[in-house]
Amino acid sequence: MLDAPVPPDLAPDAALLDAYSAAVTAAVERAGPAVVNVAVRGARGGGAGSGVVVSPDGLILTNSHVVAGAEAMLVATAEGRRFPARLLGDDPDTDLALLRAETDAALASASLGDSAALRPGQLAIAIGNPLGFSSTVTAGVVSALGRTLRGATGRPIEDLIQTDASLNPGNSGGALVDSRGEVVGINTAMIGGAQGICFAVAANTARLVLGQLVRFGRVRRARLGLSGQLEAVPRRFARLHGLVQATAVLVTEVQRGSPADRAGVERGDLLLSAGGERMLGVDSLLRWLSGERVGAAAELLLLRRGDLRRLTVTPEERG
Repeated sequence: MLDAPVPPDLAPDAALLDAYSAAVTAAVERAGPAVVNVAVRGARGGGAGSGVVVSPDGLILTNSHVVAGAEAMLVATAEGRRFPARLLGDDPDTDLALLRAETDAALASASLGDSAALRPGQLAIAIGNPLGFSSTVTAGVVSALGRTLRGATGRPIEDLIQTDASLNPGNSGGALVDSRGEVVGINTAMIGGAQGICFAVAANTARLVLGQLVRFGRVRRARLGLSGQLEAVPRRFARLHGLVQATAVLVTEVQRGSPADRAGVERGDLLLSAGGERMLGVDSLLRWLSGERVGAAAELLLLRRGDLRRLTVTPEERG
């Protein structure tokens, strides 16, 4: 019995499917060999995740939570070669860590793309290496950009990529790639019960963290030495001073001898802005306290018992 001919109006759909398959396959062939398995042994037992080789001499980006508490690490390539690895630097605030594979062999590596060029709806391919001998691949689209999740340290992880390319167990630390096979993110989290909503640290963030981990072994961040919480700006004071922001940071504690203490910040102050940037909540303040603020004087705008106060503070490096 002869197969029925494909109706002419279905042929374009078949061609599109083939084009999609070809795009995914080509991207995986380009980036897949650079995705490795990361096996961890620690005092509390073993674990595993994935990592991405970002330079042929063995620099590997993975998740901080994958290597937390590790006493020994072993990386395995997609073709089955195994090498010990050591931790060069760790940044729990972005859930990124940098390893070096201890080998003289050149490893297949992937390039970090420009995550700022991503657009919602764009093809997104998640590649992991949970077994050490073969990669796992899921494909979907970029669902949203600029998402924020609170990390293990309590600090928000900014500029996350949300995708529906589901993550399988052991794929944390793997690559999120675009149709060209460039790494646009490092897969970091999956929300259980949320029907495949997954997140990746944007490649541009990973590139900045990578540079600081190579140079310093850590990521420099600033501190003021105060604790705070989200608070609404009282309407009567907002009208009185012409303030347009609805929320600010209520200072709940000031550490003695800290930059905030030396500047004259008091418990009960309402922090409205720092360095000209509005402080709409604690997340705004944490974002502002980046490494370039260390040692740089900035003006704080405060509301204290209904009066506006301007103070000058010089953030110091967080230990």
